[in-house]
Amino acid sequence: MNRHCFDIAKQGYINLSSRSTKSKYDRQTFETRRIISESGLFHPMQAAVSEIIVSQNMSKESIRLLDAGCGEGSHLNSIQTRINQKKRNHSLAVGIDISKEGISLAAAEYSNAMWCVADIANIPFANEQFNFIINILSPANYSEFQRLLTDRGLVIKVVPEQHYLTELRGILYKGTGKQVYSNTPTIRYFNERFNLIAVENVQYQVSLSEHLIAPLLEMTPLSWGASQECKELILQMDLREITMDFKILVGMKQS
Repeated sequence: MNRHCFDIAKQGYINLSSRSTKSKYDRQTFETRRIISESGLFHPMQAAVSEIIVSQNMSKESIRLLDAGCGEGSHLNSIQTRINQKKRNHSLAVGIDISKEGISLAAAEYSNAMWCVADIANIPFANEQFNFIINILSPANYSEFQRLLTDRGLVIKVVPEQHYLTELRGILYKGTGKQVYSNTPTIRYFNERFNLIAVENVQYQVSLSEHLIAPLLEMTPLSWGASQECKELILQMDLREITMDFKILVGMKQS
């Protein structure tokens, strides 16, 4: 962080952003995401990511992990907790997001990582600082990821698969041509920027308590722009299960 000025907020996070940027996500969205994450909907995916990191870190080298686009921190907190349960060597976790609201919530709740407001398009860290970068259901900047990774560092990107929240998609996108989702362009672009060493599919059904339907609807960008009629229809449904469907891409830094 040489030559960069930064502020330590009273909430305990570090502001590394040189400009004020508005995020699409407000505090309520982040709070509902935390409710959903703490309910366990993402636990199998988070467990799979942590297992990849542990299995790929065979040496005694400490794990230096960056979550780029960490939101309110629940993914990184869960993954870092699982890593620390399995690895005795020291690990450092850093979460960055452009949203002060998200980072403020992360810093207030979780103490096992350093939380920073920063733009993933211009991350104010020195070169080759991390041997793992995770990017979960979030935009990426692969040029910055390449710069920040150590020589044999890995990027682990989680993208939604075709059946992710399919029960909601079928209603919210009915008649729009968006009922079927494809992440093919995202995967192709990842393959162009990194040496793909592993792909893991994680799909499971989760029992859904009635009180989680409203926060789930609020959490997902699938509901953005949806009519109130569609939202009310979902809230009135007897939705007992939801499909979670992810593809985990593991890429090595190109030499």
